[in-house]
Amino acid sequence: MSLDNAIDRAVEILKKSHYTTAFTGAGISVESGIPPFRGQQGLWSKYDPVVLDIDYFSKHPKESWKVIKEIFYDFFGKAKPNTGHTVLATLEQKGFIKNIITQNIDNLHQEAGSKTVYEFHGTSHRLVCIRCGASYRLHELSFEELPVHCKKCGGLVKPDFIFFGEGIPTVAYQASIDAARKADVFLIIGTTGEIMPASQIPHLAKQNGAYIIEINPEFSNFTHNITDVFIREKSGTALWKIMERIVSSNE
Repeated sequence: MSLDNAIDRAVEILKKSHYTTAFTGAGISVESGIPPFRGQQGLWSKYDPVVLDIDYFSKHPKESWKVIKEIFYDFFGKAKPNTGHTVLATLEQKGFIKNIITQNIDNLHQEAGSKTVYEFHGTSHRLVCIRCGASYRLHELSFEELPVHCKKCGGLVKPDFIFFGEGIPTVAYQASIDAARKADVFLIIGTTGEIMPASQIPHLAKQNGAYIIEINPEFSNFTHNITDVFIREKSGTALWKIMERIVSSNE
């Protein structure tokens, strides 16, 4: 199927859908300048992933926080939503998408205007005390002295995304499962399907009868297993074309 035909087919399916869920991964944020963690240009080719191991973090918080601040706040903090994020927010506003399940922790979907976002791996835009559980927004704590400590109890504070050795947030996990079960169309965007247990969510949608549309510049673990329509393109470009055709067909 040609790229144009795949996009036309996706538009046709989305227009008939009663419940579409979008499932996003690192690929959608690459276009905002945020590199993936894995691969030749990934962050783990430059940094030791041990800094995000919860046991290492507990024992060496200053060393971990130095790298965390550099990656997630000095570097990622400058990133802005791109066309892909904006289009998904617009499709939600127009009623074509019910919600977004994201593996990303960068908050870019919310900054673009998306309202119903399930953050499967948590978020870098919230911090939590590992002693008393107090929660903070970024502006509420200072990063001048590392590691960061809780204002209430003095305990060690960590970003509220999952580290190696931690479980998926319960609320986001259950909401993602519920969305996958309800969806009659499931839109996979910018994820290779290599990370468990997130990679099982699209399979759950497929098992419950969802039509799978995938947008990726390269084949993923989903493409030849559960995908019904594969759009081999960057997320921003493909989503913009989809929205243009949906809007023009409604005029």
